[in-house]
Amino acid sequence: MQDLLETNITYLPGVGPRRAELLNSELNISTYRDLLYYFPYKYIDRTRFYRIAELEPDLPHVQIRGHITGFYSEGGGRGKRLVADFSDDTGTIRLIWFRGARWITGTYGPGPEYIVFGKPGVFNGQINIIHPEIEAAEKTAERITSALQAHYSTTEKLKNHFLSSKAISKLIATLLQKINFTLPETLPGYIIGKYNLLELGKALYSIHFPQDPGILEKARYRLKFEELFYIQLNLIRFKSNRSRKYRGFVFSNVGEKFNTFYFRNLPFELTSAQKRVMKEIRKDLGSGIQMNRLLQGDVGSGKTLVALMSMLIAVDNGYQACIMAPTEILAKQHYQTIVSLLRDMDVSVKLLTGSSAGSLRKEISRSLLDKSLNILIGTHALIEDNVQFGNLGLVIIDEQHRFGVEQRARLWRKSSNPPHVLVMTATPIPRTLAMTLYGDLDVSVIDELPPGRIPVRTMHFFDSEKNKVYGFMKKKIEEGSQVFVVYPLIRESEKMDYRDLEDGWDTISRLFPPPRYCISVVHGQMTPAIKEESMKLFREGKAHILIATTVIEVGVDIPNASVMVIESAERFGLSQLHQLRGRVGRGSDQAYCILMSGDKLSKEASARIDVMTRSNDGFEIAEQDLLLRGPGDIEGTMQSGIPFDLRIADLGKDGQLIAWVRNIAEEIIESDPLLEKDSNAILKHMLKKMFSKKQSWSNIS
Repeated sequence: MQDLLETNITYLPGVGPRRAELLNSELNISTYRDLLYYFPYKYIDRTRFYRIAELEPDLPHVQIRGHITGFYSEGGGRGKRLVADFSDDTGTIRLIWFRGARWITGTYGPGPEYIVFGKPGVFNGQINIIHPEIEAAEKTAERITSALQAHYSTTEKLKNHFLSSKAISKLIATLLQKINFTLPETLPGYIIGKYNLLELGKALYSIHFPQDPGILEKARYRLKFEELFYIQLNLIRFKSNRSRKYRGFVFSNVGEKFNTFYFRNLPFELTSAQKRVMKEIRKDLGSGIQMNRLLQGDVGSGKTLVALMSMLIAVDNGYQACIMAPTEILAKQHYQTIVSLLRDMDVSVKLLTGSSAGSLRKEISRSLLDKSLNILIGTHALIEDNVQFGNLGLVIIDEQHRFGVEQRARLWRKSSNPPHVLVMTATPIPRTLAMTLYGDLDVSVIDELPPGRIPVRTMHFFDSEKNKVYGFMKKKIEEGSQVFVVYPLIRESEKMDYRDLEDGWDTISRLFPPPRYCISVVHGQMTPAIKEESMKLFREGKAHILIATTVIEVGVDIPNASVMVIESAERFGLSQLHQLRGRVGRGSDQAYCILMSGDKLSKEASARIDVMTRSNDGFEIAEQDLLLRGPGDIEGTMQSGIPFDLRIADLGKDGQLIAWVRNIAEEIIESDPLLEKDSNAILKHMLKKMFSKKQSWSNIS
């Protein structure tokens, strides 16, 4: 049976080569299994039949029984349409088709009783249904049907080849009949019995052809359970295997360099959250098992300080450490911060980026190999083949979602023994998403800001109120502050009606003219040297305004900048807005984030802006982002290339189920780490089948 489900969809009656090609290109359906697991997006109750006299244009989809009394054509040209009068014993309604007239008149006609389904409308005072579904009543009794009719997402190209939602439903019915409604089980019997799950065959039949809401809910639960369970089981299995397989370097000493920094150079007392996280990291580093930990912390929560203290523990134990950041700006920011914090200490720190000179690269290579270089900070340049460490003991990856799996693996492999790994992100991740994306990592959270930080005040203005914003910018500049202005685009786009940087430069340079005002510009198409010169002007306080794209989203720390203006704020997601807002509020003065938008906002954009003006809590914002955008968007920006597809579970709505199945998976792996028991044979088989072709990404963070 398993082999049968891998059959190419071409061979299913009703498909054929051309339709198979379309199903593959449009819906990624290429096998029987793909079709069976192509789930409906909604259901419509087909238990009620309306009388024609009851129909109103504001009703949802309805179904009626009756007879066609005649066909005729109306209109001409593109407006030409086929009309059928359709009657029952209470009245008559018009059925209208703008295409397929020859097929309709050749298939249907006066005499038989038909069931018609569609959305009522009104034209010239008459009730009608445009492009209704129509089927002979006697045929309805013959086919697989259900009280709740499933509706499937399709495309215009598929519809043009008669692959509508209804046609997809018919193909699924054909497939179920072909396999005789039986499917081999994919979960052990003890799990099905203990957690009262539907059998797989019944669940799949009921998800496509539910007889009532109760059985539909049970089918959904079974399929969501299995989908999330195997993801968690795979993650936990890798985590367990790694703990047994990879012995970590033992950092047994908290030595001179750590203590000197802690008692002499620490700029402020650690928050209780930072102390808690340091204890967790310290325990990992001394355990003899390779650390693989995710450090989450909101913008400005002090992650860099925790990273530095962790690296000093590595150095005290005779090992080297490195930090890899996704942009040169962020790498330089880390370098400047760390060098400043380590003032007067005997710790060697270097910066390596794509623009580093050849002479510096040679010096770094030599000092890495002779172990005189303690800490290396850099960008993707760290993973170049000619960068070799003498004894790399700790790898820190910042904003890790911006690196591909293979890029991170190349850094991880630069040590004969796997180094300890600390992954940092300033994008707070909802618990349910973290459990699914990073379920193989231990998680630490810095959920507290340093004392004395004043929350950024966030305001929303429409473009029609722009003069108020310019006046506010002038006022703050006169008070000695600096201002960021961020645009979503560098130049005008024909496809997107959003404000662009070039147009913004023209406007702002006219309103803030030299020599009284100085304006810097930074965007991704600049050379590193020009970009750095512009940033330097702003960093040193010589420029009053920095006009930029989102290239300044991370790694820019200007304490004197207290105003962030975000143009076309409706263009950005919540996570990006929160990151941009984090560029201000780093000094002791009140900071402001001003969200500018067009006068007409979609419901979703309005909801995002409302969340931003109401909350400064990054974790609350992340939860709202997950609910508003759904996991698809978030997965794309936070962790490209997730090694699994969610066909039915929803990371935003199924948080409790994720936690539940994770607990079940942990119990199973704890009692049978290698899944060697006979009762778990099916689990081992399914994991091999589902994940064997995918890279062991969880081993490399």
